[in-house]
Amino acid sequence: MIALDFEKCGGLIPTIVQDFETGEVLMLAFMNEDAWRETLKQGRATYWSRTRQELWVKGKTSGHVQWVREIWIDCDDDTVLLKVDQVGEAACHTGYRSCFFRKVEGDSVRVVGERIFDPKEVYK
Repeated sequence: MIALDFEKCGGLIPTIVQDFETGEVLMLAFMNEDAWRETLKQGRATYWSRTRQELWVKGKTSGHVQWVREIWIDCDDDTVLLKVDQVGEAACHTGYRSCFFRKVEGDSVRVVGERIFDPKEVYK
C-alpha cells in the first residue's frame, strides 16, 4: 500500500480532480484511508463525504462516474491529484461540469459555467 499522511488533516486527504484529456479542474474532494483503498482497488474515484459522514462513490447516484487514469501525490504525501475520465459530462452535484463554475470579478461573482443537468431530477 502506498503510504499517505492521513494524520495531518485529521484523517482526510484533499483530493484535486482534473479531466485527464483537458486538464480542467473538476472538483476538490477528500479521501480517508478507506476511500483511498477503494479508489486504488476499483479504479473508480471514491471519496469521503464530510456532509454525510460516509464513503461516496462518485457517480453511484448520478451516473457521472470518474474513472481514474493517473494518480499523483504531492511532496508531503498529504494531497492527491486524480486525473480522470469524467463520464456523463458533469462533475458537480449542482449540475455543472466543474465545481469551479463561478468567477470572482471585482466585488461580485459571475457564473461562467453552463448547467448540464438539473440536480432535482438526478438526486430525487
